Amino acid sequence: MLTLMVIIGSTRPGRVGLPVGNWFVERAKKHAMFDVVLADLKTLDLPLLDEPKHPRLGQYEHAHTKAWSAQVKAADAFVIVTPEYNFGSPPALVNALDYLYNEWCYKPAAFVSYGGASGGMRGVQMTKQIMTTLKMAPIYEAVNIPFVQKLLTPDGITFQTNESYDNAAKLLLDELHRWAVALKTMR
Repeated sequence: MLTLMVIIGSTRPGRVGLPVGNWFVERAKKHAMFDVVLADLKTLDLPLLDEPKHPRLGQYEHAHTKAWSAQVKAADAFVIVTPEYNFGSPPALVNALDYLYNEWCYKPAAFVSYGGASGGMRGVQMTKQIMTTLKMAPIYEAVNIPFVQKLLTPDGITFQTNESYDNAAKLLLDELHRWAVALKTMR
């Protein structure tokens, strides 16, 4: 079975990424086409890129980079759960992508984005540019959640889904699996 890594791309206090990410992980497990692992960039706590050699060389000196490398290398596909920060990608997400190179290559990625009126889509567009440089294949299917605050429980702990988001998650997972199977042959 292929491995799907769900990455929560926001690290700031009060972030919505964790409840949205937990909701998506449950959908992915029910989908049953991937082994699902969660990578929360807040708990990963990567410092600002601190490796002295270029990531494409894979000659890592720090334990945190070696651990991140092993996790990403083991994954066959990715779903990025992300908001946008100032019309762009969250800095922690960019940093996590920049740490590695070969581990990302020839793997598909999809997005679950959230936010206000745009639902985080501008951040997704910026992140896709980074991904294509890493030889990743960002796919079209996505879950876009505008006005996400209205869909959280009053305590902010749980994302209250509806049928349209659940259906979008299924379509995303179906297509991501197709791409993951096809791209595995390139690795």
